[in-house]
Amino acid sequence: MPRGADRRNTAHNIFLKFHRHTAKSMKDLAIEEESEDEDQEFESTPQAEPNSPFEMFHHVMKTGVIYASSRAAKHGFSMLSEDWANMGQGAPETGPLPGAPTRDFHMNIQDAELEYAPTTGDTELRVKVAEYYNHLYRQDKKSKYTYENVCIVPGGRAGLTRVMAALGNIQVGYFTPDYTAYQQALGLFMRISPSPVLHRNVHEALLPSEDFAFEAGGRGLGAMLLSNPANPTGQSLEGDELDAYVKIARDLNCCLLMDEFYSHYYYDGENVSPEDGGADDDSNWPKTVSSAKYIDDVNEDPVVIVNGLTKNWRCPGFRVCWLVAPKPIVEMLGSAGSFLDGGANAPLQKLALPLMDLDFIRRDTWALQRHFKMKRDFLLTELPKIGITVKWEPTATFYIWADLSALPAPINDCLCFLEECVKHNVICVPGVFFDINPREIRHLKQSKCINFVRFSYGPPMRNLTKGVEEMGKMISYWRKNQMTSSDYARTSM
Repeated sequence: MPRGADRRNTAHNIFLKFHRHTAKSMKDLAIEEESEDEDQEFESTPQAEPNSPFEMFHHVMKTGVIYASSRAAKHGFSMLSEDWANMGQGAPETGPLPGAPTRDFHMNIQDAELEYAPTTGDTELRVKVAEYYNHLYRQDKKSKYTYENVCIVPGGRAGLTRVMAALGNIQVGYFTPDYTAYQQALGLFMRISPSPVLHRNVHEALLPSEDFAFEAGGRGLGAMLLSNPANPTGQSLEGDELDAYVKIARDLNCCLLMDEFYSHYYYDGENVSPEDGGADDDSNWPKTVSSAKYIDDVNEDPVVIVNGLTKNWRCPGFRVCWLVAPKPIVEMLGSAGSFLDGGANAPLQKLALPLMDLDFIRRDTWALQRHFKMKRDFLLTELPKIGITVKWEPTATFYIWADLSALPAPINDCLCFLEECVKHNVICVPGVFFDINPREIRHLKQSKCINFVRFSYGPPMRNLTKGVEEMGKMISYWRKNQMTSSDYARTSM
């Protein structure tokens, strides 16, 4: 294609960019050969947005959810439309749940709350967050969290950005697949060197602690970033294995950066819910998991926990989250907030206080687990019926890591699958976005996630029933009309 010729849209360039490294998954190289000049032009100007006159800005890749939503928008998607099945959404439904306690969101903002909040957060809320961790995970521990171990931040990604800004000249390990926004967080600050930690056995959902010790010690990792339970696989480090991870971090002086945003979404607890006859008091809590349980000294063990109201409390719009860490680290995180984000919303921190009452949390989590387990079980039953395999049955989160390998070409390719989904008013997130590669430090000939997508059962049930129905129709069509991903890209993008 001549350099001055009319080029395809940015989404197709992104499509080509991914498939430049995944050609083997398409069984031929036609797409790369045909688009060589076009793709080279896109790659040769990394400092500028394609077709943009603003060369002083570099090209900022979309995260997976935003990419999927933008492709859906081309076909008329709106967050307000009930004609769409949004199974890409990385947030839970926010309305009332059956059996959950009521939430009062009426506000009376005092004059003092119009001032900036401290960059470490409202002290009253920090106290309640510390009490939450002490009550659930540290009742038998001498060392307890105080408000000085808590930093309130305006969202989880803002919290992670503060952490990355405060880290020194170290290697930071990460897994793949993992949360898509880690790619930007790990690549933003040049003091840190991202270091992928690989599973020796690719069929394992979780890295055994002895392998983690080998990797962290051998690489000399200064920190390790991971989601637990894991996004997108829904798997969880817990019990002896999580205890071992914390001990390894302590012994190696490697800071564990624990993203625990889904720590209330567990479906395999042993306690009986009050609706099924279990005690309805503080003696009977639903299963939750946190690395806080295995920390010896809260001011010495190198563990930073990231959590907040976004997922576990189903209030993503609040943008009120927190970091729990040793006191000296919290002081540094507060300093980072002074030049990064300026602190969390002051009135909403006050509005969050009743949500941190322990009895509210207990009752709300029971209702949450019952409701989301019902949605999970629906997908686990229905997806195999239309030919989609579940790689690992999720014990936590509200995601399913789905394997498309058994589907006909081209929809066994996650990017082609999304393109066809949005034509049927269905959204999912292509797996390649979870194969995180900050600063493109890994030379990838083939993404191991090209045949995977992430389905979310965070949205209301109607999204799931409609999504499965429409995907079934789409898959039936392509069983009769197969073509290579290369041909599909040429004719459909």
